[in-house]
Amino acid sequence: MTSDDPLETVIGRFGKYQAWILLLLTMGRLPSDFQLVNVVFVVPSVQYVCMDEGTQNLTNHCPCDNPMYDTSAIVNSVPTTWNLICNKKHLASLAQSSLQVGILFGSILYGYISDRYGRRIAILLALMSQIFFVGTSAIVPQLWMFIVCRLLIGASVGGTLICCYVMLVELSGKSFRPYLTGLNEIAYTLSYILLPLIAYFVRDWRYLQLSISMPWLFVLFYYNFIPESPRWLITKGKKDQAIEVLTYIAKKNNRPTNNIKHIVEKELLHNNSDQQNNGSYLDLFKTPKMRVYTLINALIWLCCSHTFFGINQYIGRLDGNIYLNVFLSAIGFVPALFLVVALSLYVSRKMSMVVTFVGTGLVLLVFIFIPSDMKYATLGFAIVGQIIMYIAFILIYLYTSEVFPTVLRNSAMGFASMFARIGGFIAPFVVNLDSEWGSILVFSAVSLLGGALCLPLRETKDTVLLNTIEETEHYKKKKTQSQ
Repeated sequence: MTSDDPLETVIGRFGKYQAWILLLLTMGRLPSDFQLVNVVFVVPSVQYVCMDEGTQNLTNHCPCDNPMYDTSAIVNSVPTTWNLICNKKHLASLAQSSLQVGILFGSILYGYISDRYGRRIAILLALMSQIFFVGTSAIVPQLWMFIVCRLLIGASVGGTLICCYVMLVELSGKSFRPYLTGLNEIAYTLSYILLPLIAYFVRDWRYLQLSISMPWLFVLFYYNFIPESPRWLITKGKKDQAIEVLTYIAKKNNRPTNNIKHIVEKELLHNNSDQQNNGSYLDLFKTPKMRVYTLINALIWLCCSHTFFGINQYIGRLDGNIYLNVFLSAIGFVPALFLVVALSLYVSRKMSMVVTFVGTGLVLLVFIFIPSDMKYATLGFAIVGQIIMYIAFILIYLYTSEVFPTVLRNSAMGFASMFARIGGFIAPFVVNLDSEWGSILVFSAVSLLGGALCLPLRETKDTVLLNTIEETEHYKKKKTQSQ
């Protein structure tokens, strides 16, 4: 199964048209990616002086009915708006974690929509809904309304993260997939760098939410620019539409179009012989290899998300300027994009994932023994751990998109992402443990577990994307016969 990709011969591995789609999706994704990192500014840990009678102006004293919050960094946040301190502190964690719950359901919903009704409609729906719900969250008067908005924002985030990535993978040739690992993450890295700069000047959480959503209303016009995935059209037997899309892309990339009809018909014949053009979440568990890939990938995503978002929120609690700390951690992601491309090009997928998971776990173990008064060393190790886990996160996106067939690719990533959200949901509660070393130890152990889970997986580097479950189940047999 390492032969030439027929669709790559038609539209090229990554031409001008694919670059245009990458630009559109990168810009359109920014509101979603802002939501993944803005928790440190919207729902931060707050400091206050209790002004109740008899408390003698104690700091962070509980119970406290009349707190005076420290507004030197953040003027207004969700905890200060609704006094989420003392016996309401758990509601702050819930407000943080509700986004992850929303992403969980969104990953499932949009994964189903994408595999059933098309990549294009799922992407457009996710991009448009993110603008609406982020904007709405900025004006709600009640905490429960904000939490509901966070859930709905999370659903759209889940859709954009998975569906945009799969679209880029399916529009590209196998030889270009390693570069997509870095290119796809430009949106997240850009949002991470821009957010502390925006938040520095917009220190009220309501105005911050509006600032990172309303300017993106231009995604309403994406309907005329985003195509349907030709690979998805072929798996659904939509011959004429597949030919039309491939011809359009080939012309944009200045490639010949005379053999497109023949290639599409050949692919349709091959897919119809397998009789598996419609996939569902149940198909992830119907066959032996699919069950193994599904369950192991899901647990790996859980470990990765739990550790990554845990470190992300922990950095926001470190001593020093919160805006500078977040900005420095974001800048560290820039070289990570180049490193992950190099790993994808020259190192096996499995080895790369094992090394990054284990590396993060070891860095966090060292972190435990750093004296608390060594602020710069503490920040440095936290950022290094986050960067390595970020690389691992990118790699599992690539691996999951490669190991599952086209008919189930979005569903598989949606299911795995669901487990990632479970890990992300738990992370704030671990961060909020009374024991700092205990929190770090948990994140380290989970990261090491993720590395161990990668060991039984098969290698996918330099392989053509499989289309059907049958091809996936017989992958080794076909490879052996071709040798």
